[in-house]
Amino acid sequence: MKIALLHYSAPPIVGGVESIIAHHARLMQAGGHQVTIIAGRGNVFDERIPMQILPMIDSRNSIIMDVKSYLDAGKCPPEFDSVRNRIRTSLASILTGCDLLIAHNVASLHKNLPLTAALNELNLSAGFPKMILWHHDLAWTSARYAQELHAGYPWDLLRIPWDGVKQVVVSRARRQELGNLQQIPEESITVIPNGVDISMFYKLDSQTNLLLKKFSLLQSDLFFLLPVRLTPRKNIELALQIMVEIRREFPEAHLLVTGPEGAHNPLNAAYKDKLILMRDDLDLRGSVHFLAEEISGFIPDSVIADFYRLADALLLPSQEEGFGLPVIEAGFSSLPVFCADIEVFHELCGQDATYFPLDEQPAKIARYIIDRLNQDATSRWARRAKRQFAWEIIYRSYIEPLIQEVTSD
Repeated sequence: MKIALLHYSAPPIVGGVESIIAHHARLMQAGGHQVTIIAGRGNVFDERIPMQILPMIDSRNSIIMDVKSYLDAGKCPPEFDSVRNRIRTSLASILTGCDLLIAHNVASLHKNLPLTAALNELNLSAGFPKMILWHHDLAWTSARYAQELHAGYPWDLLRIPWDGVKQVVVSRARRQELGNLQQIPEESITVIPNGVDISMFYKLDSQTNLLLKKFSLLQSDLFFLLPVRLTPRKNIELALQIMVEIRREFPEAHLLVTGPEGAHNPLNAAYKDKLILMRDDLDLRGSVHFLAEEISGFIPDSVIADFYRLADALLLPSQEEGFGLPVIEAGFSSLPVFCADIEVFHELCGQDATYFPLDEQPAKIARYIIDRLNQDATSRWARRAKRQFAWEIIYRSYIEPLIQEVTSD
């Protein structure tokens, strides 16, 4: 599908909307769409995504700023119509053959009203694409713009519903404002939040990104990390039994065991096979992941560090340890620690870890872990933020379904 994203400016211009457009464009391109960005300023930031520069749609274009100075004072300048028509002609040409136009803020802010008027006239004209008006800010509901807005055309274009378009806002608060402003039902307005690119935010290793996708870890309800070698003293069987119980309440909980077989005992290969068989017998395939199944070679420390930052908790059921470096690394990563009640962990963590007896029933351990995580507001919010506001999740849950809805209408 051919999709155009429109805004006054685009990356590398720094701004919130500019950043969002870049994320949207990359996600749509990765989703199989042909994406073009139309802006007044900007440069190509991704060779896969072409850019059309139309200087007249820039909010800082000298002609547009002259027009705006008149409009802000309540006067429509004589050149308004000619400027609008020039923009309309350029857009009509560029958008020929396009299936969908997504216009960001230009139907809700007064930064370039000739552009707003040109789009309004083109809307529903023969051959013009379907249109989504994506509102981040609303001029008419903001006190700081009150002196710059006036009754009548073209200012009213920012507070009336346009025929045949889909309206999107970034929050429920904005939806209520827009519904009240345009006197339309709130349910006719779609809310799609902004997000965070987890890979960029955490500066993830490319191998981490591949594993995240392979195991669907970002879609997990709870993500536990067990960064140990596959040796019997690590007591990984107990971790599997705990996961069975946790998944009764969190069906999409995941456990990642990062280590290879222990290096110094040939019996560890048999232990690995035993764990994989146990996992499959407990119906945990797809929920418990052994990196040793996927990667036979060295796993960089940077990848392991990535998983510390992405996980929701450290799960460490070791029967005995001489030290216990994972609990230290968890502390450096602000990761809650759930570990066996053995002396060395107490020595390292003191009262700052949650301990469970090794002879306790897995169901009781799971209940304790869940309750402790749910009591911690920081943990609750961190889990919800990563599950709800990652760009890939927002695209899959909201943006792609909206594209299909609008273009099939």
